[in-house]
Amino acid sequence: MNKFNRDLLVLFKEELASPQAIEHEVEMLHELLYTVEKIDNLTVAHEVIDVNKFRISAGHSLVTKTLGQKQMKPFIFLFNKN
Repeated sequence: MNKFNRDLLVLFKEELASPQAIEHEVEMLHELLYTVEKIDNLTVAHEVIDVNKFRISAGHSLVTKTLGQKQMKPFIFLFNKN
């Protein structure tokens, strides 16, 4: 897994005993986010709502294409199924 810099604000309810425990928690959070942010997982969890055509689409290629756009067209929304 590639490690890359990301800004995370991690708040703990209780004070952890050591800096190693904090580092372990942050590493586990990074692994979770790395898995969730994969394009395959994003396309499964989202669908495209096109109000212009009155259509809801959940196809892998359409969601990938929509995610890849720099600017969304008017009245086309990316909806999370969760």
